[in-house]
Amino acid sequence: MLRRLTPVLLTLVVVALGITALAARPDNGNPGRSADFVVMVGVAGLRWDDVDPATTPTLWRMAETGSIGSLSVRSAHRPTCPVDGWLTLGAGNFAGWNGSRLPGGCPAAQVAVEQPDGIGANLPDQESVVAYNQDKQSWGATPGALSESVRCSVAVGPGAAVAAARPFGRVDRYAPALPDDPAELLGSCVLSIVDLGTVAGEDPVIRAAQARQADTQLARVLAARPPHSLVLVAGVSDTDTPSRLHVAVADGPGWERGWLTSPSTAREGYLQLADLAPTALAALGRPMPERLFLGRAAVSVGGRPADLRTAIDHPADADREAGARREVVGWFFALLAVAQVALAVAVLPLLRRARRHAGPHGPEPVSRRVVAAVELLLIAAALAVPAALLADAAPWWRGQHAGWWFAVVTTLLIVGGTAAVRFSPGHDRTLGPLGAVAGLATLVVGVDVLTGSRLQLNGVVGYSAPAGGRYVGLGTVGLGVFIAGSLLCGGWLAQRVRRAWRPVVMVAIGAAAVVIVGSPYLGADSIGAVALAAGVSVAAAICTGGWLTVSRLAWATMAGLALTIGFAVIDLRRPAAERGSVGRFLAALGDGTSGLTVHRSSAANVETLVNSPLTVLALAGAALVWLALLQPWGGLMRLFGIYPAIRAAMAGTGVAAGIGGVLGGAALDVAGAAGALVVPMAALAALRVLDHATDRTQPAGGRPGDDGGSGPAGGPTGGADPDGGRASGSADPGGVDRPSADADVGPSGAPAGTAGADGGGTDARGGAVAGEPATEGPVRVPAQGRPASTDVPTS
Repeated sequence: MLRRLTPVLLTLVVVALGITALAARPDNGNPGRSADFVVMVGVAGLRWDDVDPATTPTLWRMAETGSIGSLSVRSAHRPTCPVDGWLTLGAGNFAGWNGSRLPGGCPAAQVAVEQPDGIGANLPDQESVVAYNQDKQSWGATPGALSESVRCSVAVGPGAAVAAARPFGRVDRYAPALPDDPAELLGSCVLSIVDLGTVAGEDPVIRAAQARQADTQLARVLAARPPHSLVLVAGVSDTDTPSRLHVAVADGPGWERGWLTSPSTAREGYLQLADLAPTALAALGRPMPERLFLGRAAVSVGGRPADLRTAIDHPADADREAGARREVVGWFFALLAVAQVALAVAVLPLLRRARRHAGPHGPEPVSRRVVAAVELLLIAAALAVPAALLADAAPWWRGQHAGWWFAVVTTLLIVGGTAAVRFSPGHDRTLGPLGAVAGLATLVVGVDVLTGSRLQLNGVVGYSAPAGGRYVGLGTVGLGVFIAGSLLCGGWLAQRVRRAWRPVVMVAIGAAAVVIVGSPYLGADSIGAVALAAGVSVAAAICTGGWLTVSRLAWATMAGLALTIGFAVIDLRRPAAERGSVGRFLAALGDGTSGLTVHRSSAANVETLVNSPLTVLALAGAALVWLALLQPWGGLMRLFGIYPAIRAAMAGTGVAAGIGGVLGGAALDVAGAAGALVVPMAALAALRVLDHATDRTQPAGGRPGDDGGSGPAGGPTGGADPDGGRASGSADPGGVDRPSADADVGPSGAPAGTAGADGGGTDARGGAVAGEPATEGPVRVPAQGRPASTDVPTS
């Protein structure tokens, strides 16, 4: 009875832990009314390295008393040109101007502003811009949503007119430049938007002059600000490629000496351009427009250093790291793809010649030194991504030739990790390197997530804050590595215990991984958690051996669906501003706007599939597995027959990586990152299994594979470890593959030791049972090192 209930109980464990992790949400606080007036000041291109006490004294003093943050100026276009930034500011959503653009650059802004009555203004192009964003863009932005949410608004300058124009093009009050005494103008409406020009180029002298001019104008704005007002200063856009992080400062009651932080980023000190509109309305105590704002109201949180220079160095350093990342990330993944493809090609002849032949015919076995060298290269390739993540613990981006420093640090970490695996206990066992590599990869990613994902933020194998896709938790590459590492760790540990306990071990490891991935405090990836739950369920269903039957597939599917439905029910009960991605999608499905989400996800999948080098990794890995490793001579089917828990872990990895990539808009990137770890380890384990394909055991009593059969006196002792370790003290350094006798059940349900999956004969099956002291075992008959004579004596 208990055996029949085991799948049900394990499914309930995965679902309960997953829902618990996904349901908890951080308390971001609901910002209340803090001001009677809001003045939003924009300077296109203004970055933190432009701010210092000598060049921008007004902004410096404002930053000392107010809250500061790093602003990502993401819009509907890349890069965000000034007109796109102003439009996004007024829409509270990712918007874009419909004019012509130069590839990779920003054209000169040509915004027509008409002043028919001398009080307000009119933008004749506004209606076409609104139609463009509604019909041609996938974000559903409505330019002018901010101004529509207040009774009247003021715009100073052409950029501010773009932000303050209502959807039909009317600007309530407009001045082309800041008047001599702006107090009356700024106090005439509760919302004022001021354009103080642009800071452009890379020449420090030119940038300093432009920043000084903007700072002089800012001093006039602050002197004329209305009483009890909030002033927001923002670098509203880029001025050229690539995208950068920009200045954000808030000064007013309740915004003293903190970090500007938005729930849309969930990262202390970071906010998006689209967050400024809801921040202004929240400060004024106005309701948010329903379904129009994608941004979230920012708040001020404590923890900022008392010294402003130290505080400013933090966002400036983040911008430098993001810039160095852009120069490195392309060639790193391209080089990794080339290296893994070349290594896969090099492994093919070794797989062909890995099996030792006992007879006089067949190719000579490959030199042990060559095999050992290839094994080290496979380990190094599998550790490349975790090493690149760990490299961001060293500030390689601060020096000259940052790319070379990154290469040196990453190479040293790869060499160190490879050496640690090589000299780790149990390396000579068949699954020794696989377990060690999986453990190291899981440890690196897991510790980073548990400590705030600092290595992934702006990291080479993480995510970029200027790009605006993610700011906290697990990135696409990190998710793939963590899925593969955690499931392989679960399979490796499950293979070391009795068959009846393997699902429990797999679920325990997998459930912990689901919590880490899905918790908003940790991985913050609800889609990844749902995908991993499905993978864990598949792995737990088949880790004892046998096929993935209909009933097992049903339980795995039910676990994933139950987790998704349970979280969706809880998420939908939250206020709209606090919902996660699943809740927002279901709410959009209910009001008929889910098509935008599906369109964005589909477009992201197509773009990533075409442009990402991880696609090459995923396809190359799949080709190696399908065309070589799964062939009769490839060894992987034999490995799966001997070690069903490893087969389950790899199957679960494929399921989780596929679901997580497609639903998350990452196409094959998650699978490529997972394959970069799994495929080299699968090839290494297959080589080791094939190396002993012709080894035999001579049973001392009973049939082959009997659990605990007694052998003759003087038989070998010690046996083999449950994970297929090589016999201790064996004359052959390779030893014999000997998993636990009760565990080796092939896909068909028959003992794998009876006949190899690739037709290679009987496997060694006489190992000691996991958890029990080894006693006398079967006698091992090694394959002959030289061709044996086949002459038949004649009488």
